[in-house]
Amino acid sequence: MGVMRIGEAAAAAGCTPRALRLYEQRGLLPPPGRTASGQRDYRPAEVARLRVIRELLGSGFTIEDLRSCADRLHLLTQDPPPRCGAADAPEGSGSGVVGRRLAILDAEIDRLTRLREDLARRAFGDRAGADPPPYEPVPVTHRSPAAPPAPATP
Repeated sequence: MGVMRIGEAAAAAGCTPRALRLYEQRGLLPPPGRTASGQRDYRPAEVARLRVIRELLGSGFTIEDLRSCADRLHLLTQDPPPRCGAADAPEGSGSGVVGRRLAILDAEIDRLTRLREDLARRAFGDRAGADPPPYEPVPVTHRSPAAPPAPATP
């Protein structure tokens, strides 16, 4: 994989050219190289960084979260990537961003757990902590007037 134009780079990273330009404008990607005619050129390292950005955004991070550690996003393209909380992690490696995101996720899990418990209490009363009752099909007891009559059984 050599140098790519914006459409090729975006497709390789699973995004659109518009999203790629947005990430550049927001400082998540460094300004790309340019051809003599002014078209953007993307190298494999930039596409790898773009994939990391897409993965982090898909994991719940915001563009603003990533901006705060944009100068270190390239570290996550290493195989294996460094752990933010590791003793040998570089200073300011993003562990604060990760810690904040984990706190937000924990709060959301707590909120959803309370919501689920409340819904289960409303639906099942005293059985709220138990498994829901098994599914029992409801027999059809009437037919619509437009339905043809059932065949007679001998």
